[in-house]
Amino acid sequence: MTREEKAEAIKNRIYREGKTVKVWATEKGYPITEVYKVLNGERKGRYGRANEIARELGFFDFTEVGG
Repeated sequence: MTREEKAEAIKNRIYREGKTVKVWATEKGYPITEVYKVLNGERKGRYGRANEIARELGFFDFTEVGG
């Protein structure tokens, strides 16, 4: 699964939970722009807050994201 496919699967999971990315970010206490940067690949999520966001979103899960 490419990063783009994984990001799309993560967004779809959030939407299935009845939330938007903005609501998800607010609930988790992350800046909305940072969450979108991680989802869009502008931030790879290897270090710092971007890494926390990527982990919380499930980018580093080794199981299927679609759950």
